[in-house]
Amino acid sequence: MAEGFLYGIGFMIALVLALAFTPLVIKLAFKIGAIDKPNHRKVHTKIMPRLGGLGIYAAFIGGYFAVKPFIPDGLLRQYDMNLINALLAGGSIIVLIGALDDRFELSAKVKLLGQIAAACVVVLGFGVKIDLLNIPFGGSIQPVAAWISVPLTIVWIVGVTNAINLIDGLDGLAAGVSGIAITTIMIMSAIMGFVPVILLSAILLGGIIGFLVYNFHPAKIFMGDTGSLFLGFLLATLSMIGFKQVTIVSFVTPLLIIGVPLSDTFFAIVRRLVNKKPIFAPDRGHLHHCLRELGFSHRITVLIIYGVAAFFGCCAVLQSTIVQSDAAYWITFGVILLLVFFLQIGAELIGIVDKTRRPVLHFLQRLFLRAGESRSE
Repeated sequence: MAEGFLYGIGFMIALVLALAFTPLVIKLAFKIGAIDKPNHRKVHTKIMPRLGGLGIYAAFIGGYFAVKPFIPDGLLRQYDMNLINALLAGGSIIVLIGALDDRFELSAKVKLLGQIAAACVVVLGFGVKIDLLNIPFGGSIQPVAAWISVPLTIVWIVGVTNAINLIDGLDGLAAGVSGIAITTIMIMSAIMGFVPVILLSAILLGGIIGFLVYNFHPAKIFMGDTGSLFLGFLLATLSMIGFKQVTIVSFVTPLLIIGVPLSDTFFAIVRRLVNKKPIFAPDRGHLHHCLRELGFSHRITVLIIYGVAAFFGCCAVLQSTIVQSDAAYWITFGVILLLVFFLQIGAELIGIVDKTRRPVLHFLQRLFLRAGESRSE
């Protein structure tokens, strides 16, 4: 009961802080010139303040240090404190990189180096890394050799960080999808009894919801790279440390939690390779762009993607609670294949990779035509 009260207080404090800080960040962004001007790639039509992630960051940091004195002795072990300190240190580096980019528009290489530095602080400075791999049909491998776990963890953190950044294209989209993913992580951590992740997730969720009051369409402020990189970094780290020592969790669980940004990133890479464009070149082919082109309004597009993110989150919770057995692994494997199949169908229908190339749909069409001809004979 005391722990639940602590989580609730942390959530409420972060919520109030985000509501209080975000208007101040709006004024600061205009004052220092951290603004986003409309262009042919962007949806908004007027100058908007960026830097909104500072509101989330301040609410997260403030919420944690506000409840820290009230954490009962023995509730958090030294190992747990090490994880929390890793997130605070790495997250602060990421926020600094994002804030500089929102103001000065750093090059992609500089931002990538900053993300790698933050990931290295977490992995090398605090020793937080993937040390267990749970392989379907083959049990778990523990410990994972350092030469594998260190680069694997860094790639995971940097990859997820950028995935959230890529979907930040509509009012409230990245914040809402991140909030759904954080809620999923919090629920799963509650089932597993992992106190530090529950606490941090509750505080972060409060900050996100408070910020969404100003960020949902029509937005008064954008989170900018300050927010998208910070949320991506925390999602990557929390989704990893929350489940890395729980053997009932398959390797696909973190992938399902952030299925929307990861799948959108994957299709973006494929799209750019197919069209022979640089992988990091921006375009208007992301999921939210495609849905808008189909005629959906700004809000409806965001709500549709929220629904998809929630579906992935439910799948992650259900998948993680399946008891390990050969039958359970086959069920998981089958569900993953179905998800991949429907993702491909959906991608072809909305043209997220290419407006004309629809290999699976064309194959199914030919298959049904042949089946119809066989019946007529």
